[in-house]
Amino acid sequence: MTARLIDGKAVAATIREAAASHVAEFERWIGRPPGLATVLVGEDPASAVYVRSKNRATAEAGMASFAHNLPDTTSEGELLQIVGNLNADERVDGILVQLPLPGHARADRVIETIDPSKDVDGFHPVNAGRLATGLPALVPCTPYGCLYLLNHELGTVGGLNAVVIGRSNIVGKPMAQLLLAESATVTVAHSRTRDLPEVVRGADVVVAAVGRPEMVRGNWIKPGATVIDVGINRLPTDDGKSRLVGDVAFDEAAQVASAITPVPGGVGPMTIACLLRNTVVAAYRRAGLADPEGL
Repeated sequence: MTARLIDGKAVAATIREAAASHVAEFERWIGRPPGLATVLVGEDPASAVYVRSKNRATAEAGMASFAHNLPDTTSEGELLQIVGNLNADERVDGILVQLPLPGHARADRVIETIDPSKDVDGFHPVNAGRLATGLPALVPCTPYGCLYLLNHELGTVGGLNAVVIGRSNIVGKPMAQLLLAESATVTVAHSRTRDLPEVVRGADVVVAAVGRPEMVRGNWIKPGATVIDVGINRLPTDDGKSRLVGDVAFDEAAQVASAITPVPGGVGPMTIACLLRNTVVAAYRRAGLADPEGL
């Protein structure tokens, strides 16, 4: 068996197109476009590239983009003041503070300072709690993108056995909550899980988000399963350069699974597309409008 490739770029393009349409509609009704503010502290190269991509995608969708690039000497107090100002700025519908932060700034305190209605990363405890209890919430972008890909590929995950490998607040836990809300039977596996390969072999759906390159081997995968690989890891090559790989041994798993996301080109594009989606949804809700259809 050779697995079908789940094309995250193509699916993300449809979300971005729908978001842009709703941005134009919002501007006609409200008189301004939705606005996204990004806050980058320090000069981490990967974070800087990622934030630039977000700002570019925001502009391409017709939204207002407010970029705050701060030195790594910015104190926690100064950062909290900036977030407070963005909370009060009516032009701003979404606030994204890029993680990780420098060690002197506590991420949990910064996240808790963001207005939950503008928390387009979905990390605020209020949004996490609403997701866990089945209430409308702004949902973390990467897990939402994974679920979108699964529903696009399978139609529904209802009744399927799903294994989420990883229990982070950013991906693993919200991914499990989203799958539960879709009536999947969910197992959250992690570093203390006994006989992890055997647990994974029982899954119709595998979501790998552990940050360990190619940890999930092909012989862990149930024949015909659908595999979503969230990992992005850089491995050195013989020519002194590097290549990107996921948390799943792709070539092995592709011989067993029915469908699989590539790395790159799978989950990555969905994360930015779902950020745009969250910003549009936040703008509509803050304006007292019904959630936009198709997002």
